[in-house]
Amino acid sequence: MSDTTLPSMEGPVCPLPLKHNDQIILGHGSGGRLTHDLIKNIFLPYLSSPPLLSGDDFARLSKSNGEVIVSTDCHIVSPLFFPGGDIGRLAVCGTVNDIAVSGAQPLYLTAGFILEEGLPVQTLIRILDSMRTAAQEAGIQIVAGDTKVVEKGKADGVFITTTGIGFLPEGRHINGHQAQPGDVILVSGSMGDHGIAVLAERGELGFSAQVVSDVAPLNGLIQELLAAAPNTHVLRDPTRGGLATTLNEIAAQSQVGMLLYENAIPIQPAVQAACEMLGFDPLYIANEGKIVAIVPAAEAEAALLAMRRHPYGKLASRIGEVTNDSGRVLLKTSIGATRVLDMLAGEILPRIC
Repeated sequence: MSDTTLPSMEGPVCPLPLKHNDQIILGHGSGGRLTHDLIKNIFLPYLSSPPLLSGDDFARLSKSNGEVIVSTDCHIVSPLFFPGGDIGRLAVCGTVNDIAVSGAQPLYLTAGFILEEGLPVQTLIRILDSMRTAAQEAGIQIVAGDTKVVEKGKADGVFITTTGIGFLPEGRHINGHQAQPGDVILVSGSMGDHGIAVLAERGELGFSAQVVSDVAPLNGLIQELLAAAPNTHVLRDPTRGGLATTLNEIAAQSQVGMLLYENAIPIQPAVQAACEMLGFDPLYIANEGKIVAIVPAAEAEAALLAMRRHPYGKLASRIGEVTNDSGRVLLKTSIGATRVLDMLAGEILPRIC
């Protein structure tokens, strides 16, 4: 399957389960069905634990007056710098957001660096300065780190691994298992900006696309959302695999269905045009500064208004609702037809985060 292959309207071809004598391919890093297969059949038999089995982007570790939330992430984006961000900002924001979607307040970050021999020191300084700025914006501290250097040709400039630690107040339960029929689905802004911005910077579009990555720390927006909608059921940042894959994950965790309205999903004209030229579906393109919020219908309007008041939520929109159609995510198209949105099967854009 090529890197530009998308699920068809009839649904993607399901890959065969990964076996011990197979090899890793780029699609195993897509965040879609191949990634889930890798985790389920290879990682979990050896590294299984209750927090890992929950299927969320974070782990809850109990304390007497609340819970410590932990999440870890690796960052291998290419190129290192792109419109709207760079690998340093991405590393901080990505982990901050994985903590924040639990409803917790991110507090601390650790960072590990793999540097390639020959990397210009000025490039490293730009990345570190960007990390410092992003950490200050998010209100978190980088408290520990490690550095390794590998021979030239053994890496690609810089790889960064980050681990985040946050605190979740007692009584707050937000995770992928909480979606309920009748809930409303909200997104905080336009879909696909990050993926198309990175692809354009690689020079792989064949035409100019004035798109800026949305990479941003969302803990401030999320706290304002939760103040307005304290009974929010699910929060998730739709990164690898995009909106469609994220909603399929939540539908499977909660054993519910979802119905989306294509006309309600915000997509920038430049992103839409790039996707149409390349045969991509923007609902499967990565985002790095957006959240999906699934909230009770009674709190949906308050949640939407709270997001729109925040600088990172000005284009927030109500895009659908949770149904009883267990495990199925459906899209009502602009022409009135209904099609299945399945989980991403392969890899559209490698090295995107």
